[in-house]
Amino acid sequence: MKDFDSDGSSENEWEDRGDLAWNEFDWEKYLRDQDETILRYLAYYDTFKDLPERIDEIAERMGWDQATSRDADEDDEDEDDEDFEDPEDVYTLHKNPIFVATRALYLSLRRHWLITSANGDKNPPASAQAYLDALHRGESVAMEAIHALDFGDYAMAIALFKRALRAWNQSLALLDATATDKSAAGAAYRTDARQRLFDLREIWLRVIAECRAELDRPVDEEN
Repeated sequence: MKDFDSDGSSENEWEDRGDLAWNEFDWEKYLRDQDETILRYLAYYDTFKDLPERIDEIAERMGWDQATSRDADEDDEDEDDEDFEDPEDVYTLHKNPIFVATRALYLSLRRHWLITSANGDKNPPASAQAYLDALHRGESVAMEAIHALDFGDYAMAIALFKRALRAWNQSLALLDATATDKSAAGAAYRTDARQRLFDLREIWLRVIAECRAELDRPVDEEN
């Protein structure tokens, strides 16, 4: 979906590949590489967080628009003789740009909050834990939505993203109640976290709009 299109499609993909000759250590290396991708996204975010068009700028830096163009070109080529032994050729959910962006932003929200709390923040533990719980629920439901998106079930993806947005609303409300201006550290966190939360919301709303466009597209256009 534009800059956030997946690097590949999960539909019937594993059936076409046959047996992927990887052991658990190969998969561990692959997963570590995907963890690095999340950290790379965060590094770009921290670099460009003051730009109005930071979401699109980061997507470009991550090469997601290039991946979309490359995938379109490969659709015109014969793909039956692919080896798929190269990690770059292997697609899993971990490479989905929505997955990367969502994981990265939630990771930063949790990490920064724990640092803020450890540095003498005096917010009540109950509200602090409720905030972290809301973040966890939002991320969990968003992951389900991305799974549905990856399998091409756009209607379910929309329903799940809407649930994630409800958890997002709770996160924002708890943030305002917890990280108040009474604490300098809490106020600084609140300013930064609100931006990240609203960027998450913007990404999800874009995906929802693209899903609805796919659902509204006449069937004969797909042929």
